[in-house]
Amino acid sequence: MKTPLVTRKGYQKLREELDYLWREERPEITRKVTWAASLGDRSENADYQYNKKKLRDIDRRVRYLRKCLENLKVVDYTPQQEGKVFFGAWVEIENDDAKVMQLRLVGYDEIFGRKDYISIDSPMARALVGKVEDDDVTVKTEAGTFTWWINRIWYDPTDKI
Repeated sequence: MKTPLVTRKGYQKLREELDYLWREERPEITRKVTWAASLGDRSENADYQYNKKKLRDIDRRVRYLRKCLENLKVVDYTPQQEGKVFFGAWVEIENDDAKVMQLRLVGYDEIFGRKDYISIDSPMARALVGKVEDDDVTVKTEAGTFTWWINRIWYDPTDKI
């Protein structure tokens, strides 16, 4: 089960996607479906079939986003978070092989399309929460157990209200 948390920016991005789908994309596809349907035999009409499928996909995403936005809790930055890893934090970690990664702990719905965002529900995020700089973190995954060191923790200045 995913934790229903989201950053303020993540919430705004999901809201913008819903608005775009509902106000721009859906009406355009609906016009195309109506036009294609007016041509007659729908069973052999590729335009009709393609756009009808696209309309179903849009409707599915709109339903998901509406339900999602209704249930998400926006987590804003607070000064008490400074110096520790909490939701919304950027963390630079390093392992024994000197591999360095910068990750941000965010909600599940924010991770798509970003390789540097990890879900707060992931094993790595769970291991990092509450830690401070210079702490070592042991992460247990299906692939094995790994140790990382926290080099740096910071929060996006635009998240601060």
